[in-house]
Amino acid sequence: MRGARVRSGGDRGDSSVPDDVWEQFLRDSVAGVADAPKEPSARARVVTERLRDRPAGNDGWRTYTPVVPARRTKGWYLVGLLAAVALLVAAFDPWNMIGASGGDGASGPPLAQESARPTDAPPVEPAERPTLAEPFKGSPAVRWADGAAGITVPAARATGWMSKEQVEKALRQTRDFLVATSLDPAVLRGERPTEAIALINPHQKDVKDYLAVAFGTPTEENDPLLLFSRFDTSYARPAGDVVKTRGRMTFREGDRGALQVTTDVTYVYPAVRAGAGGDEVVRTIARREVVVNWDDPSKIITKAGTLSLVSYKVDMTNGGCDTHTGYFTPEFGTRGADSGSADGETVDPYDRSTPIFGGTGSPDGGCRTASRS
Repeated sequence: MRGARVRSGGDRGDSSVPDDVWEQFLRDSVAGVADAPKEPSARARVVTERLRDRPAGNDGWRTYTPVVPARRTKGWYLVGLLAAVALLVAAFDPWNMIGASGGDGASGPPLAQESARPTDAPPVEPAERPTLAEPFKGSPAVRWADGAAGITVPAARATGWMSKEQVEKALRQTRDFLVATSLDPAVLRGERPTEAIALINPHQKDVKDYLAVAFGTPTEENDPLLLFSRFDTSYARPAGDVVKTRGRMTFREGDRGALQVTTDVTYVYPAVRAGAGGDEVVRTIARREVVVNWDDPSKIITKAGTLSLVSYKVDMTNGGCDTHTGYFTPEFGTRGADSGSADGETVDPYDRSTPIFGGTGSPDGGCRTASRS
């Protein structure tokens, strides 16, 4: 398993800061003034888990995981008897199964939005193959929300340099960024994520470098799939126009008074082979944690209306573990469905009860096997 690579840097480039402010910044920087504006950097962490030599027929679904998870905190707030009762219900029925009928899960009610980390994995659904008509059949995602509706946006409050109204706008724009990176139909078809890139602070030199390499000659460390969901439509294409999602956003005050937003979202993409007549449906599952700052322009060189990337990572199932094409490469047939390996760690791609890469890792340092699709 290869370790994480820290990327950081700063380059004024085409700064949007007025000349007089920029000149003052240079003077303050030379003089060592603590509050001088500086350029942000992103620390993107990723590791590619390689597939160990295994006997033929033992290739399971693979996951692609980062090394270092970010620390998170959470809180619970109970108000009155109704909230207490709701908490008890959630404790005994965290996935809202009370009152749900049996079968493949489609007849049960849609899940409420995720407001905090669940305490365990969702129940196992009957093992049923997905179809073009029911691409989420046999998956917990059948009861998840569609697209952006599955991403919980918290109530705003004044934080750092931002007022409540500014925080509310920044949270909406953060969700817009997630939509542009992971749900935009054009991006899913492999097109360049122009709208998403336009929302990134152009003064982050390390991010500029990452994007230039990722969309030119992708590598294991500069992989577009860290941030963007893309299929090579000459190989595979989305099955339908629905992506199921589940996740949430949290925020706090970050460095130098920034509004720091942490996002943790799981995306479920049904896919079929490219070309006419493809009717076998498999699912690619990508869980991304992306942390961004909305910086104070008096302290950080930024562009109005853009966010600065702090960190980004992905845990990916059936998207291609040992390939670096810049696209999801799901496996079809017996290799992409139920086969597994007797060695290595088995993971549940639907389990959101632990941070990304919250387990012990694969003992062989290779691709792990998913317990379900």
